[in-house]
Formats: sequence, C-alpha cells, structure tokens
Amino acid sequence: MGNSYAGQLKTTRFEEVLHNSIEASLRSNNLVPRPIFSQLYLEAEQQLAALEGGSRVDNEEEEEEGEGGLETNSPPNPFQLHPPPEGCCTTDGFCQAGKDLRLVSISNEPIDVPAGFLLVGAKSPSLPDHLLVCAVDKRFLPDDNGHNALLGFSGNCVGCGKKGFCYFTEFSNHINLKLTTQPKKQKHLKYYLVRNAQGTLTKGPLICWKGSEFRSRQIPTSTCSGSFFPALESTAAFPSESIPGTNPSILTGAQQAGPASDHSSLSATVGPAVFNGKDSPKCQQLAKNNLLALPRPSALGILSNSGPPKKRHKGWSPESPSAPDGGYPQSGGNRAKYESTGVSCVPQVGLVGPASVTFPVVASGEPVSVPDNLLKICKAKPVIFKGHGNFPYLCGNLNDVVVSPLLYTCYQNSQSVSRAYEQYGASAIQPISEEMQLLLTVYYLVQLAADQVPLMEDLEQIFLRSWRESHLTEIRQYQQAPPQPFPPAPSAAAPVTSAQLPWLASLAASSCNDSVHVIECAYSLAEGLSEMFRLLVEGKLAKTNYVVIICACRSAAIDSCIAVTGKYQARILSESLLTPAEYQKEVNYELVTGKVDSLGAFFSTLCPEGDIDILLDKFHQENQGHISSSLTASSVTKAASLDVSGTPVCTSYHLEPHSIRPFQLAVAQKLLSHVCSIADSSTQNLDLGSFEKVDFLICIPPSEVTYQQTLFHVWHSGVLLELGLEKEHMTKQRVEQYVLKLDAEAQTKFKAFLQNSFQNPHTLFVLIHDHAHWDLVSSAVHNLYSQSDPSVGLVDRLLNCREVKEAPNIVTLHVTSFPYALQTQHTLISPYNEIHWPASCSNGVDLYHENKKYFGLSEFIESTLSGHSLPLLRYDSSFEAMVTALGKRNFLLMWQKIEDVEWRPQTYLELEGLPCILIFSGMDPHGESLPRSLRYCDLRLINSSCLVRTALEQELGLAAYFVSNEVPLEKGARNEALESDAEKLSSTDNEDEELGTEGSTLEKRSPMKRERSHSHDSASSSLSSKASGSALGGESSAQPTGLPQGEHARSPQPCGPTEEGRAPGEKQRPRASQGPPSAISRHSPGLIPQPDCSLKTSQRSVQVSVTSSCSQLSSSSGSSSSSVAPAAGTWVLQASQCSLTKACRQPPVVFLPKLVYDMVVSTDSSGLPKAASLLPSPSVMWASSFRPLLSKTMTSTEQSLYYRQWTVPRPSHMDYGNRAEGRVDGFHPRRLLLSGPPQIGKTGAYLQFLSVLSRMLVRLTEVDVYDEEEININLREESDWHYLQLSDPWPDLELFKKLPFDYIIHDPKYEDASLICSHYQSIKSEDRGMSRKPEDLYVRRQTARMRLSKYAAYNTYHHCEQCHQYMGFHPRYQLYESTLHAFAFSYSMLGEEIQLHFIIPKSKEHHFVFSQPGGQLESMRLPLVTDKSHEYIKSPTFTPTTGRHEHGLFNLYHAMDGASHLHVLVVKEYEMAIYKKYWPNHIMLVLPSIFNSAGVGAAHFLIKELSYHNLELERNRQEELGIKPQDIWPFIVISDDSCVMWNVVDVDSAGERSREFSWSERNVSLKHIMQHIEAAPNITHYALLGLRKWSSKTRASEVREPFSRCHVHNFIILNVDLTQNVQYNQNRFLCDDVDFNLRVHSAGLLLCRFNRFSVMKKQIVVGGHRSFHITSKVSDNSAAVVPAQYICAPDSKHTFLAAPAQLLLEKFLQHHSHHFFPLSLKNHDHPVLSVDCYLNLGSQISVCYVSSRPHSLNISCSDLLFSGLLLYLCDSFVGASFLKKFHFLKGATLCVICQDRSSLRQTVVRLELEDEWQFRLRDEFQTANAREDRPLFFLTGRHI
Repeated sequence: MGNSYAGQLKTTRFEEVLHNSIEASLRSNNLVPRPIFSQLYLEAEQQLAALEGGSRVDNEEEEEEGEGGLETNSPPNPFQLHPPPEGCCTTDGFCQAGKDLRLVSISNEPIDVPAGFLLVGAKSPSLPDHLLVCAVDKRFLPDDNGHNALLGFSGNCVGCGKKGFCYFTEFSNHINLKLTTQPKKQKHLKYYLVRNAQGTLTKGPLICWKGSEFRSRQIPTSTCSGSFFPALESTAAFPSESIPGTNPSILTGAQQAGPASDHSSLSATVGPAVFNGKDSPKCQQLAKNNLLALPRPSALGILSNSGPPKKRHKGWSPESPSAPDGGYPQSGGNRAKYESTGVSCVPQVGLVGPASVTFPVVASGEPVSVPDNLLKICKAKPVIFKGHGNFPYLCGNLNDVVVSPLLYTCYQNSQSVSRAYEQYGASAIQPISEEMQLLLTVYYLVQLAADQVPLMEDLEQIFLRSWRESHLTEIRQYQQAPPQPFPPAPSAAAPVTSAQLPWLASLAASSCNDSVHVIECAYSLAEGLSEMFRLLVEGKLAKTNYVVIICACRSAAIDSCIAVTGKYQARILSESLLTPAEYQKEVNYELVTGKVDSLGAFFSTLCPEGDIDILLDKFHQENQGHISSSLTASSVTKAASLDVSGTPVCTSYHLEPHSIRPFQLAVAQKLLSHVCSIADSSTQNLDLGSFEKVDFLICIPPSEVTYQQTLFHVWHSGVLLELGLEKEHMTKQRVEQYVLKLDAEAQTKFKAFLQNSFQNPHTLFVLIHDHAHWDLVSSAVHNLYSQSDPSVGLVDRLLNCREVKEAPNIVTLHVTSFPYALQTQHTLISPYNEIHWPASCSNGVDLYHENKKYFGLSEFIESTLSGHSLPLLRYDSSFEAMVTALGKRNFLLMWQKIEDVEWRPQTYLELEGLPCILIFSGMDPHGESLPRSLRYCDLRLINSSCLVRTALEQELGLAAYFVSNEVPLEKGARNEALESDAEKLSSTDNEDEELGTEGSTLEKRSPMKRERSHSHDSASSSLSSKASGSALGGESSAQPTGLPQGEHARSPQPCGPTEEGRAPGEKQRPRASQGPPSAISRHSPGLIPQPDCSLKTSQRSVQVSVTSSCSQLSSSSGSSSSSVAPAAGTWVLQASQCSLTKACRQPPVVFLPKLVYDMVVSTDSSGLPKAASLLPSPSVMWASSFRPLLSKTMTSTEQSLYYRQWTVPRPSHMDYGNRAEGRVDGFHPRRLLLSGPPQIGKTGAYLQFLSVLSRMLVRLTEVDVYDEEEININLREESDWHYLQLSDPWPDLELFKKLPFDYIIHDPKYEDASLICSHYQSIKSEDRGMSRKPEDLYVRRQTARMRLSKYAAYNTYHHCEQCHQYMGFHPRYQLYESTLHAFAFSYSMLGEEIQLHFIIPKSKEHHFVFSQPGGQLESMRLPLVTDKSHEYIKSPTFTPTTGRHEHGLFNLYHAMDGASHLHVLVVKEYEMAIYKKYWPNHIMLVLPSIFNSAGVGAAHFLIKELSYHNLELERNRQEELGIKPQDIWPFIVISDDSCVMWNVVDVDSAGERSREFSWSERNVSLKHIMQHIEAAPNITHYALLGLRKWSSKTRASEVREPFSRCHVHNFIILNVDLTQNVQYNQNRFLCDDVDFNLRVHSAGLLLCRFNRFSVMKKQIVVGGHRSFHITSKVSDNSAAVVPAQYICAPDSKHTFLAAPAQLLLEKFLQHHSHHFFPLSLKNHDHPVLSVDCYLNLGSQISVCYVSSRPHSLNISCSDLLFSGLLLYLCDSFVGASFLKKFHFLKGATLCVICQDRSSLRQTVVRLELEDEWQFRLRDEFQTANAREDRPLFFLTGRHI
C-alpha cells in the first residue's frame, strides 16, 4: 500500500478500520479478513451509546433567535410561504378554522388555558391595530430578565382549540400571520395578556426578549419529550404536518440524482406521538431507547434532545424549503411515477422493486444487449440494481433480467440525512459521500453468507451509523457551541475519492472467494454490463453472487450498479420484488404452460396403472398382517382399547364443550368499554340509549374454509339466540345471513345489510371486518382492475362507503392479528379506539386463570435458545419419515366413525385426529384455523414475498397453538416468554407494567446471555433420539409409562369452538375416537397441481393423504436407527403418550427456509427480532428512512403510535385519500380495531362482545325504580265520607271538600318517620314495623327493573337525534351561549332583599320578559287560566338538585312528548358551573351563596316565594294589557330530580257504586298527565295537587277511589296564589314536604292526590341528601361520627362537627329522640304534641301536629293526654294561653329549641313554662357546632 493513501484512509474511524482490515487480510493466510462491521459497529455500539448518553443533558446546541443577531454576516434565506390548505379560512385575524382570534372580539370569552400555558398577544403585519390571542407554553417564553426561554415553540390555537403546534412557523400559518420573512416568535409574540377586575382580557406587559442572543440553555428534565415523543401531558396533540405522498410530475431517472429537495417540496413528518396520557416509566425508557441510544439511528438533531420540541427540527417541518426526502420516501421518483399509474405496489423489503424490466428507468449512453438464453444458462434471472449516476439502456432479451431502482432510492434517502443541519450555516455537515456509500455496500455484500440475501433495512442502518460516527465530533460541536459569527469549518480531511474507489472496492472484495466481483469501467456502465453478461454466458461467474460495476470516469460523480447473479439470491430477490397479484400471475402462467402435465407424468411412473389409490391399497394390504400381529398386550395399556375391527381406540383424549375463556371475556369487556367511551364522549357520535337490540354482519375473505369455520363459530356460540335474532331451531341458511364472504356476490348481501340498518334505526348494527389486513386496496384501483378482477378493492367499496360512515347505528370493528397497515398516518381509526389482546401475566403473576397456554411466535423463538432439547422452530427436518405411514388412508373413515361414504370436510378443524398431510397452495392464509392435532408445519417453500412483517407473521401464525396448562411442557416446548420477540409487541396492553415470564419451567435467564441452539442440521435433529422422538410424536416401546395416577384420567382441554383454535366441528361429523395428528405443508404455488378436492378456495387447494404418527417413526436423514424402535408401520399405543393426548401438551414443529429462519431468530442489540423491523405491510411505506427503531420494550399501544407516525399508505391503499394526517377529525368515530396474536381466540372474543353489548343495551333501556307498597295502610282514616264517583276524570269540588284529610304518611320512603295522630285512628304498637338501622335505610329499599318507555326522562348520558336541539345542539345557537341575569325581591320574614340569578340560554329567552333586548330581566312569562292550547304545558317546572349534574333526570323532551314547556333547574351557587357544563340549554336558577350548605327546604322556600313574586309581576304587566289578575295561571310544578316515568290507571267498572271493577296500568307522557290536570274545572281552588307513587304491589282499593285528600310528595303542582301565606321552612333538610303539607291543610286549603296517576322514581345512588356528609372539624380525626355525638352540653370540650346545625338536629331527633321523650316510646295513644312543625322523632314515637295560627284546622285534642311537648323555633303566635289548652301525662317531657341561649330563656319566660314544667341546668344542650357555625340550643324539662 502506498503512503499516498494512508492519511486519507485514517481521516475517520471507518476508513482507519477499513484500511487496517484490508492490510491485515493481505498479510494473512486467512481468506476472510476480520469483519470490519463487527469492529466498527458492533463492538463500538455500547461505547458510543454511553458517550452520547453521557453528554445528553449537558450538550445542547445553541441557536440564534434574535431579531438582529447575525443577519448582517449570514443573510437569511428568503421565506417561502406555503399555500394554505384548500377550503380553509385565510381572513386576517382568524385562524384557518375560521375562528376569531382578535383580542377585541374575544376579550370577554372564556378561554381554556392548559396548565403551564400563558395567553400572549401576537402582532400581525396585516393587522397593526390588533393583537391576536395565542396560548403558549411558558417554558418557551423568557423570564423578566429576558433569559431562560427554551428554544423552540409549543402553543395552542384558542379559536378552534387545536393543540400541539411544535413549530412557530406552523403556528403562524395557522393563525394567518401571512409573513414574508422567516417567522420568529421573538418578532411576533409581543405582549402578555391579563384579565382586569371585570374579567376582561386586556393587553399586559411587553414580553422581554432581550438577551436571547446570549442566553445559556436550561437543562430540561423531561425524558419523554422531543419531536418524536413530546411532553406526555398533550394527550390529544396530533401532528398537523403534511404527509409525504406521490407527485406524478416528479422527473425520474438519472437526471434526478441531485438533492431531493431540488425537485420536490415533499417532506417527512416528525410529529408527536400520543401515549394516551400515561407518563409511565416504560414510556420514558421508550424515549431513551429510541431517541438517545446512538447505535439505533433516529432523526438527526434529536441526539441530545431530552427537552421540549426545539426549532432545530424545523428542517423536517412542512414549511421547510429543504425537504429530507424527495418523491416517495424510501422509494424515489421512479417509483412515484410507476405507482401513480395505478400499478400494484411493491413490498419495501430487501433490495426490492417491481420485477419487470419495463420499469421506467431513465438511461443514457449506448444500449446494452441482453444475451439470449440467459435464464437457461444462469438458472436464474439476474437482478440489476441501479446505483449512482447514469444507467444505460437495455435491449434484446429483456425477459431474462430484472432491473430495480431501489438501491438508488436508498442512496438518495441516505444523502438527505444531513440536511437537518443545513440551517446551521453555509458549511453544513456533509452527507455521506457516494463513494463511501458504494464502498460500504461492497463490504456489506462481502460479509453476506452464501445463504443470505441483502436487505434494504440493513444498508440504511449501515449508512446512518457510518455518517453519525464520522461526524459525531462536528455534530456535538454544533449542539454545544454558542453561536459564532462564522460556523466552525468542517474537517479538513477528505473522504474517499472516486479515483480510489474502484481499487478499494476490489481490495475489499479480494478475500471473499469471488462471491463479490468488481468490474471497473473506463467510459460508461454500458461496457461493464456487457462484460458482466459475457462472463455470465461463459460461465465464469458461477461462484459469484454479486457483481459491482463502477465507472469513475466523470470528474464530479460516479456511475454504478450492482447485479445479483447468485441463483439463490437472484431467485429470492426477484420473487420479493413481485406483488402478491404479480406473483399469482406468474404462477398461473407456469400452470398453463404445462407444469401440471409434467407432474402427472411423474406420478404415472410411480403407478403404471395410473391410479395412486391402487398403489396405496396394495401397500396397505402388504402391511395389514404386520399391524395386527404387533398389537400385543404388553404394548397396550389400560387407557387404550380396540374396537371390533381391531383398530386401537384412544380413551385418554376427548374434546371439551364450548366455553368462553377468561381472556376472551376480558377482551369482550374491553370492546364494550370502548363502545361506551364513544357514547359517553361529547361528540354525539353514538347514542346507545336509543338502541333496543344488536344485529351484526361478519365480513371475511373469500375462503370457503374460513366461511364454514365462521359459520360454525357463530352457530355454536349461541349469540344469535342471545341477541334474539333467531329462534331455537335455526337452520344453516339462517346462520349464513350473518356471515359475508367478500367475493363477487358480496355486494348484493351487503346492500341488504345497509337497507336493514336504514330501516331499523333503533337497532345497533356491528359490522365486523375479520382478517382486516386482507384486501386494503383502494376502490380507485378497483376502477382500473374492475374488468379483470371484480373483487379488487371490495373492502374499501363496501366497508368504507358513505352509507356505512354516516349511519349513526353502525359500528365497524376491524379484527386482525396484523394491524400494522391500519396504523398509518392516514388511518381512519383513532388510537383511542384500538383494543389489544392483553398480556397473560404481569410481574410473574397470572392475570387470568387459564387452563391452556397460548404457544405463539415468541414461544417458538424461545425454543431455539440453548437449554432446549429440541427446538420447535427449525430450518431443516426429517419430515420425510411421515411417508412411511402412507397407505393407511382406508382407515380414515373407519376411525372417524363416519357412516356417510360421501363425507367431505368443510373446515380444517374437521380434520382433527385424521392421519393426513394437508397441503396449502396459494398466496396468503385467509384466517383458516388448523386442527389441534397438528404435529408439523412445513413452511420451507413459502415464497420470498413474505419478507414483510405482516406476511412473515401470518405464515408463522399457522402454527400458533394452545397447549394444556395442567402439565409442564417438555424442554422443547418451554413456557417462558421471550420479551424481545415481535409478537409480544402485538399481544400486550399493559402500559405500566413490565412483562414477566409466563410460568417458566426453567430458571429465568437474560436473553442476551443465552446462546442459540445450533442443533438445526440433519445430524443433530435426528429422529432416533428419545428427545426428538417425543417431540415429533413418536413413542418408544421401551419408554417408561409410570406417570402419576392422575395423568391417565386427566384429559387435555382444547379450545372451545368459538376460539380460533383446534376444535373440530361437533355437529359436522362425529368426534374422533382416536387418530394420529396432522401435518401441514405450505408450498409456493406452481410447484404442485391443484387437485379436485372439496376443500377449495380461490387461491388454495388442500390435499389429504394418509399418514400415521401413532406408529413409531423410523429415523431418517442418515441417522442411525434406534435399537428400541419397532419397524415402520408398527402400531404401539400408550395412553399416557397417545399422540392426540400429546398434541394438547406440545405444539407442532415448524420448518422454515434458512433465510426466513435467520430473520426470525436473529435479534438486534436491544433484543428485538429482526423480523419486527421489517416494513410492516406491503401496502404501506416508511415516511422517512430517518426514523427511530422499534424497541422491544414497546407495548402494543406504543407500537401502534410508532407506525402511525412513521408509515404512510401507498396510493393503492384504501386509506391513502384520508388526508386528515392524524388529527382527531380525521378519525371515524364509530370504528374500532381489535388486534391479537393468531389463533388466540379473537372470534370467540368478538362474539362474546356482541352478547355483552346486547345485554348492556337491554340494561340501558331499563331502569331501577323504587317498588315499595304504601305504608300504614291499616291506619288509613275510616270515615263516612269516600269519593265514590269512580269514573270522574276530575274531582268534584263540593264532594271533595267533604272528604277528611288523611294525616297518615303512606309514602314508603318515610317508613322510619314518626306517625301523625288524628281523630279517627287507633294505633297499636304492633302496627308499626321494627325500626331499621340507619345504614340499612337505603340498602334495603326495594326496587324493580323497568323497561324505559318512550316517555321517560333522561340524564346527561342520553343522546338521541330527536333531542339534540333540546339539549342545546341547535344550528342557530352556539353551544354554551347563555346570559346571566340578576333577579331581586324583598321578603319581610327574612328582613332583607333576596337576590337570585338566572342563567338563561339564548334559545330560552322567549320565556322571559326583558326591559329591552339584552336588558334587565323583568319577569317570567305566565299563561292564562283560560288558555286551552295542547301545544304546551302551562305550569313552569322547577327541579331543585344537588350533586346530580350527570345523573339527574333533567331531559324532559321525551317525557313531555316534544311539547313546549318551561323547565328550571334550581342549583346551588358552587355547583352552577358544573351544571351549566352538562346542561348548557337548560335555564338555571342559582341560589344565593348563603344557601350553599342549606337543605332542600331552602330551595323549596325560594322557588315558592320567587314564583309568587313573579305572579304579582305578571299580573301587573298583563293587567296593562286588559287581563284580569285572577286569570293569570298560578300553578308551578316542583319535581324531584329522580322522576323517570309516569303512568295512568285505566279502570273498567261495572257501575258507579259497584265494588267489582278491573283496572290496568300503562305508561303515558308527562304531557298527558299535566294537560289533564291543568284542564280540571275549578282547579284554582286547589292549593296542592299530586300523584300516587308507583308500586307493582298497588292494590285495587288504592286506585278504586280516583282522588284522595292526603299528603303529596315527589311531584307536586303548587298553587302559589292560595299558598301565599304558607311557607316552606327554609332551614329544613328532611321531611320538609310533610311539614309543608300539614301547614297547607291547617290553613284550610285543599290537597288533592290523583290516585290514577302515578310517578316512578329512579334509584340514583349519588347526590341528593347523600351529598351531606357529617364529619369532624378536626382534620386528623378520621373516626366515624355517630348520631349520638350530634349534640353536646354547652361550653363543653366536645369535638365540633362540620355540618349545618339544622341537619344535626334533625338527624339526632330521628335516631335519639327517645332520650328527650322517654314516655313517648311506643306509646302511640299518648303522642308528642308538636306545635307549628313536623319533625321526625323516629318510627317508635307518634306526634300530633297543631297549628298556632288563628282560624287553623286542628284535630280535637280535648280527650288526648300528651307524653311530650316539642316547641321548635316558635314564633309570636304561640302564647302561654295557647299551650294551656293541652293536657299532659305526669312525667311528660318538654323540649324547647331556639337559635341561641338568650332566646331559649326568653321563650321559657314568655310562655310561662316554669308554671308547669321543671327545668334543671344540666338539661340544656346544643348541636355540636362551633360558635361561628351558629348552633341550635335545646332545653328539656319534666311536667310537674
């Protein structure tokens, strides 16, 4: 080597290592030099990661952001303004969504500002007089000194609410700043915005940007922030950057070899990922692993990024004039043009491209002629990859070569990596040179083994690592150095020159034994290609796999191409370049050209008679005697027996009945939860409450086997019966209505489904798209292929049609094991609507108890690690041993006990236990499940187009298996989960937990430390060993059978029929009594004929031939025979080791091609299988080659977010046209995705989901209502007067006045309340039930589940289209548009003016009178008594409520049957905001703040007083219009917030006075009841009207009389005019309605209950009186407070309670009043006299209510002796003379209650109580309140 090269080779570490390696190889006798990549990238990986990770926080680059700064020295690039998206708003002062941002317009609007954000004002050049309001993360703003602002930007639009703008350029476009220079936040964010005392947003202080030029960077602490994974608080921040796509106008070919940005404005997206808001340690680790670890290349400029998004990433933003990728990312301009014509897409895996020489490759120079017969000479088509520079034309025999531009595309993408740093100055870091690219490619090819194939992903990572390492010093220099007037000069060292390149390439290839041949050209590539073709024809490249052709004659650049000439490599690559459709065409071509005839001729040589069956029969007869003689007693155990034909029968194996596994139930519940989340959201996209039943349609690929299999699952799941869709005896034809095979006839059936959904709006239709990764072709492509293949694009045409998308009653569920193609930047499925199959265990603990263990890809990979006796995943096998059992086919029908000789299986599951070989031919599996007895899965002939993740995992998924969890697996089927495999990524959903081992039978060891088993060759995988014999299903007769006793009795448990498992059809054919397992072989189509068989699909045939693996299999593959093995064909049955029984415990053995095997079992440095890093699907492509790698720690959710960010659909993909780019509005709201590993039971899970969804819908249409019969029926008043006019629709006033008032309370909610004595009753103690415990008061109340009628009242969860307008979704009004109005009136009893506030929505303003539009509220409009309209309800309805903003039944739209009505919610001030949020279109009456802790009595009091005051106002207003005051409607309705439905009793009586009558009850609208009552004659003479409370136990006697004069509760119609002088007690919490009823009656007013109307009360377990909690005021006292502690002695040190004094009083009296009234306990003949109030003293004490008001109606008490006297806050009407009218027992007790101690003494004196009552000092008490809480005081005494 000459010295002239030395210095240049050592300029970077790579060249140094390369130089040393080449030099060492020249001096060594070893042909292969030490691998340079091992030195450079494997050994240095950890060191570099540590180096870079260590400097991560400290070394942040500095960026100049000042307005002046360095502009004089380096003038800025002119800013190119991108045109706004089509159709968006471009008005100055408005955002692109059309929302006003001007401060003057929105200064009074409520603005939602997230935590950590500030409102700032932005100056727009086009609006100099206005400020635009923006919300900006304060971390990106400076402090008061102008320092410490983080670089970059993070902001939200306050107009449309869009969040997550990570670039100020992007944000400035969105808010229409329309700048002509580069947007800078320092230049345009000018002022802080603050709110003044009136709450108006105003301009605040200037933002101090000074010092930004010299500030030092702060050290951020968030490890999950960055441009890939921003701060996780932004859970809904979806990127709005544009998505790279095709550009049909892009030029193609050699002319485009320059920078991609020169001919394309397309860009790659580096948008934020969404993690559902879970800031978990795993997420942080994810960010570290993917973004910070140097050996895993990620976006440049993120190397040291652990803080918020920074402006250094703006090179990747859509606004950047320099885009990293041109044309298609990863695909180049050539492919863009090729694919834009509609031709099928190409898999982006390996060095892949379309396998057609007609691919439009731009060429130059002389044409090169392809020799004739090249294919016959080479035995393969050479694959030529265009590299750098110009490529010549080809002519001649073009069919024998394949040309692809994908290597050129890879080179171009790698060139774009460094452009992220072009913003740092003119001398940016240089990209990797073309010479270095080619040299790296050569060395990569040199390293490849003879059975390896080059992969594009490998080259990409090599280029990235080389470039990053070469420029690591400069990168760090840019990142940490402060800005300088001139950027630092690049390294003076020069890279490899074009003159050096051919020599270095030849030198690198010199030691590879001619595997890589380098041809140097003097003038053009044409001469090199011609030379290569000559060498091929002459046979001189027989040992050469790759030919590298270099032309370095041009001074500026090189021309190069690489030809793959190795037979194996060329075949694999040419296959992988084909799309599935192209592959199928190739196969069909081979078939029609005579290959079938050739195979037929071969078989005829085996059997001259021409019938293979004859040969098989002959073979069977020859072996019949040997089989019989071998069945000796010693070889058959108890568990095996013979049937009459001598055939052994296995008795240790049977199938279990259908059952749902815990995993499936859990997934079904998760699906249900997601559907409920859609319904609960505020988007109104799904109204579950409007659906009465569930219907469904399952769409599957056009596979007859899958079709029959799905029919079987649906039939046996029972879902059709449970959903009520079919009757008990349904036919198969009926079941077929629910499964749709997506073939040419599908459209008719699908149209019927759509028509059915349209005609049944109250049925929820679930459209299930099973095997959803199949046929993602766009319907646009269908238009090109519609003539040749009508099924192309069928999924898109049907499932994505407008009718499905817009139907409010269709939910679409995509189900697949491979969801990757549905997780792109354009997906229609929200990440929140993805459901992933859960992990089976967490931290070593089983999450679900399963009796079977799923054995999937991870377990197969695990079996290849050392420590396992025989791996289950192999690339070589002795499968040929199975042919020794051929000829047993005649036994097939006999074993299966099938009498029908014409029987043909319809599903592969029916092959359970049959000795057969199953041969698949065709392209892809379509969801077919294989039998549980599968023993071998031979995938050696799968084609190379599987080199994408979906196809590879799909093929391996054929062998996925359930094994019995009862018996530990053998070493060959070890249970431990491999944490680094690709399948774990698609099978776990535990966001916050590490995945542990899953029941390992060996000790857990680090995967990094384990060595792979090398026993994959024929010598080490011999079938002769005991271990391999057991693993392959063969048993040795010498093997001991001494298993525990339970082993024989225990039967393995296979999957239930609803699993995609191994259960054969129970009813299609009888069960197998015994039989050996099956084997499956996957072949490349074209290698076998398609026999005429009943199991046919469009692309698949199944060949069934006979084998027996119950016999001992002889050894093969050159292995020595085992001395204990019987001869081939011998029948040896051992129960404990029967092959069927064994099949439950051990998965099948899988054979793979070596290429695929290496890809599956090899992992990267993080432990991630290489296969997981492949392109996820052929229908998508990478958004950028500059992306982080997948991590083995990613959960399914994180993996989905990765693909959503880094993949885009190809033009042929059905999601290609969805340009929403990840924004929420781009997702279809009723579309879900269920993913899980293959064969794990997804079918059973979604069928179970349909069942639980149906049950939930039924439950949603039902409600629990109180169902309690009336209490105290036996104590009802008996008098001579009854209302006997049974048919009267309304009460007759004169008759009704004669009815006595029934004092007894009959409402069951007052079961524990004190009885009220009256004239006519005789109460016995036994008439009253035993008192219940306080805690049982609610629990034991009886309820009934009732179906909601169409007239029900609803809570906030009800969203139907009919009441959208009612709820506030009116096109004329903005949501939440309402105004606040004060309404004051004076009330003498309170001694002050009362000021209430009304919140009135714009849509309800017509109910009110204002002084002027928008002016002072004057009154609420009231109708006239004489109005007879049936269009509205006259009485305003008031509903007091607390704590029930979600659950209160305030939606009366359906209850009122759409009639106009006035409904007012009465809420406390502190709850105003939350009620307004949930009920934006309801009128609110807000109580004064002094009532925040008050009870329902205060609300009732204010409602009544306000209503009377309003009545007077309306009388005055309408009197001016000539209307009499008495004609104004005086009634209001006061309704509980739990009234749900109303009923009417229809009576059919034989006569007016007949005692025999029939009656029935039906549900009616509240409108019907109200209009009936409001139409009653003389209605204004009634003070209080009410309804009966519904009960299923209602007796005929209760509804016989249509009207009663008694208490009314729950729903009352109040005459505020008549009751003017009767008030509710504003202090009361409990029984205030009973107290008010008694006041009204004693005032001589009429109370009327309509017995034939009833109201149902819903059980609501939150809010109401339960919202009052009595706790200690001492914060550290957590002990429960019992009612006995509610009072205490005055001036004591008792613990004070945090509760209103009135509540403590009422609760104490309810539970402990016997302490005050000991003589009254159970002494109903001597009640307690209660004056002017009713207080509940408990069920064991009776009270007698009397009013002290003049002219009151009271019962006669002259003959009553009272056991006590209760004086509660008595007023001046109670005097000494009044009390002297009553008589008391000796020893009777007195209780006086006053507001304070002085009032207590004054009352005793004023009422002369000491004359008859004895008082003691110790008999004074108070409620347990602190002085500031104003306790109530008690004084007790004894009657003298």
